[in-house]
Amino acid sequence: MVEFFAPELDIVFHALGDATRRAMLSELAGGQRTVSELAEPFDMSLAAASKHIKVLEHAGLIGREVRGRTHICRLEPGPLASAYEWLAFYERFWTGRLDLLERLLREDDARKAAERKPAASGNPKARKSKEGEKP
Repeated sequence: MVEFFAPELDIVFHALGDATRRAMLSELAGGQRTVSELAEPFDMSLAAASKHIKVLEHAGLIGREVRGRTHICRLEPGPLASAYEWLAFYERFWTGRLDLLERLLREDDARKAAERKPAASGNPKARKSKEGEKP
């Protein structure tokens, strides 16, 4: 059952609400990274990157292990599964809307094709005028 009012879900969506943090998670999907490796692609200080990492940690989206002076981060997928479950509940609404849109577009295409068809082949006057034209 989806828990719609779970405070943890608010924290996860807050963490996912920032493009830098989403990019960091994407990097971690490929395997463990150091804080420096996560910060490298961004034009920010190591302290600023560390703040983003702390938000991700607080949301439970990443785990951190300290080896000497090096901090190794890894993806923790559990909270993402909760967010996915919440989104999946609403998927039926947009899927239903897309199915309706597809049906309406197909009906419109069929109606337009039916309107064009009699004028091109069913009208004897249209055939006579074409026969009488010079090549």
